Amino acid sequence: MNWQTLDTEIVIVGALCAMACAIPGCFLLLRHMSMMGDAISHAVLPGLAIAFLITGSRSSITMFIGAAVVGVLTAVFTQWISRFGQVDRGAAMGVVFTTLFAIGLLIIVHAADAVDLDPGCVLYGAIEYTPLDRVILPLGIDIPRAALTLAVVLLINLALVLTLFKELRLSAFDPELATSLGINATLMHYLLMTLVAVTTVAAFEAVGSIIVIAMLIVPPATAFLLTTRLTVMVALSTLLAALAALLGHTLALIIPPAINASGTNTAGMMALAAGLLFLAAWLLAPQQGIITTRLRRKPIPDDQTQATSS
Repeated sequence: MNWQTLDTEIVIVGALCAMACAIPGCFLLLRHMSMMGDAISHAVLPGLAIAFLITGSRSSITMFIGAAVVGVLTAVFTQWISRFGQVDRGAAMGVVFTTLFAIGLLIIVHAADAVDLDPGCVLYGAIEYTPLDRVILPLGIDIPRAALTLAVVLLINLALVLTLFKELRLSAFDPELATSLGINATLMHYLLMTLVAVTTVAAFEAVGSIIVIAMLIVPPATAFLLTTRLTVMVALSTLLAALAALLGHTLALIIPPAINASGTNTAGMMALAAGLLFLAAWLLAPQQGIITTRLRRKPIPDDQTQATSS
């Protein structure tokens, strides 16, 4: 394996992306809204197309704003349909994101043929190419633009969660109790949805719409198997997310030569690495692991069993 500077930058971009996703993902998991990231990642397509139609530009900022606005609207529409239509929240997500995704496709096909969207990049991202798009910071620091964007999003997520941790925790576990204590649970809900939308759009370019779902859910689900304390869960999920990025890119470099195959996608291998970490926790977690739970159940000796029965 020939590790180069570009590989380090790809891992940094992947780790920042995964860590930024894992923080709001913990609260999505606790709210039983794990598929909201999936809904938002699909529904941002009309936002991208409309932003291009209005501005005529494919700049990252324009696309980011358009996609983020539609991402927030996805959460709002889902909440409205679920509340006023008395529909299950999962069904409301399905209605909203499929409708918006279809609208996005119609806009692109009939009104914006000039929009250049690569289906492969939409699904899997282009994390291998992120080091090629660079930005120069003060003091002459030269870094990938995606790393800067994702670092800002990560810091925003971290700052908001640290500032409003009590409010977010109470709203996630018991919204009615939170409201009775003077916490605006509805505001916390939409704030979390905004974080998810902005994070999903920021991660969209690096890892694509499919892999971002894994980064939102799998590291928090793995951490949930290892601890019951929310603060520890958030910290563990970010560490596991960064580890998945490192393992994923390493596997993407090692596996193709080992099996004499063509190159693999780093984003896809990040999802695989996150899945393997979840499997290890599911089997070996100290309290909830399948193997450790069975090992704790010591067999009762025969003589003790006979004494009890007599």
